[in-house]
Amino acid sequence: MSQRKSWREKLADSKDLPKVVKITGRMTKRWGKGTCAIPAPREVDAIMRKVPEGRLITINEIRERVARKHKATMGCPVTTGIFAWIAAHAAEEAALAGETEITPYWRTLKVGGVLSPRYPGGVERLKALLEAEGHTVVARGQKHIVADYEQRLVRR
Repeated sequence: MSQRKSWREKLADSKDLPKVVKITGRMTKRWGKGTCAIPAPREVDAIMRKVPEGRLITINEIRERVARKHKATMGCPVTTGIFAWIAAHAAEEAALAGETEITPYWRTLKVGGVLSPRYPGGVERLKALLEAEGHTVVARGQKHIVADYEQRLVRR
């Protein structure tokens, strides 16, 4: 039986990515015409790593940066989200191994400034990390959102 890959191994596995594919078939109904950039996991991690303390980025902004880099119409929403999740878990794995220079995954938000409950430690951990950097996290129903996140976004 094969051993399961660590998060850091998953992050390093490029899977023959990045690549740009033409949007075709049923995808055109949802995404329109053009091209879709599918990033490599390390590309998403590299963008997340550049977000300085006190600033934030959303998954959609990461997608836009991937699209610009590869001269595509859009960045893939599915793989970008998955690779951000892998980067978050790889960062936590590295921290547990004693590394101090890790990807600040808590600064990456979902659309609308929402905290991702699937990141390591869940919403409570993210809330504590963000509040330690001066952000205010508020509950809106089941979701937790960084108040005024738009003013803290990293600009292109």
